[in-house]
Amino acid sequence: MQFEKIVGHQLLKKDLRRAVDEDKVSHALLFLGKFGYGSLPLAIAFAQYILCDNRNKEDSCGACPSCLKVEDYQYPDLHFSFPVILANGQLSKEILPQWREQLHETPYFDLNQWTIRIDPVKGRRPIIGADESLDIIKRLSLKSYEGKQKVMIIWSANEMNPTGANKLLKILEEPPRDTIFILLSESDENILQTVLSRTQIVKIPKIATEELSVFLRQEKGLNNSLADSIASRSEGDFLAVSELLDESREESVERELFVELMRVCFKKDVIKMLQWAEKMGLESRENQKTFLKYALHMFRQSILKNYTDDILLRVSNEEKQFLMNFSKFITGNNILDFMKTFNDGHYYIERNANPRILFTNICFQVMRYIHKA
Repeated sequence: MQFEKIVGHQLLKKDLRRAVDEDKVSHALLFLGKFGYGSLPLAIAFAQYILCDNRNKEDSCGACPSCLKVEDYQYPDLHFSFPVILANGQLSKEILPQWREQLHETPYFDLNQWTIRIDPVKGRRPIIGADESLDIIKRLSLKSYEGKQKVMIIWSANEMNPTGANKLLKILEEPPRDTIFILLSESDENILQTVLSRTQIVKIPKIATEELSVFLRQEKGLNNSLADSIASRSEGDFLAVSELLDESREESVERELFVELMRVCFKKDVIKMLQWAEKMGLESRENQKTFLKYALHMFRQSILKNYTDDILLRVSNEEKQFLMNFSKFITGNNILDFMKTFNDGHYYIERNANPRILFTNICFQVMRYIHKA
């Protein structure tokens, strides 16, 4: 995987390349950030840049034997370790075909998606245990196959149990020659302090909204308005972008439903409110949840418009036009009420609440809150 194929993070890519070019790569790195921000593809692209035979100042070449092997996840000195189902007595290397299959589909995935792939029936939480740590030590003790550096990528390092983590302390502090560890985690809360102290932390930030929007226009063929809206709603998380792209309805449908709800509630038109609730009740549960998340997005954008003078506003042109008049009805007097009502609605829809009753209740709550502004 080349850096150019990863969405966003231009400054971070530049820093990673410079570290390699100046021979200042730490022997143990911790990429810290949500997996939807792209920590795994960044780690793989970083490893490919390190191992490339003909890299330039901008990227790995993508054509040399080393790059081709890395891109097929078959390079013998690029090792992966990841959570497995301990009850099955698994090691990472034993289910490597499933890992490669996942990476070929997309390197943007989280622990829940990985769990569904490797344990679809029981859904047991995978972890990195002591046996896996011993296998890591064994693999890295062997001589490099290609005569270059060895790179060990440990995905979801926060799922390493204390016994497994303690077994890695020595090799993290004093790794074999030309060996680089790249640990990936969404949070440092469950990582032992002794492990943290042995790594250089690289924080992976959100993907910039502008970069996501450009990607959606150029790679997915979305129009400017829809690309801007999805990029904003995803909040820099590529996994959220994928979910929004998978939805069957256009963003304009969500916007029209939201506008209609706010207008009939503002007018206190009970008949039309009930008709709106009836219409929403006929939608699929996924569409209902998508609408509720869209409404939460619009409430947040309304507050941003009111208090930041459009500086932080991230909406499409159509949404911006609507917010010019609507945002004044979302204030400190009612924003918490709106957020709680729609968050609760999403929670109850996921738990099979009666949608007609739920959306009828939401209509009357919105009617009360919108007049509190």
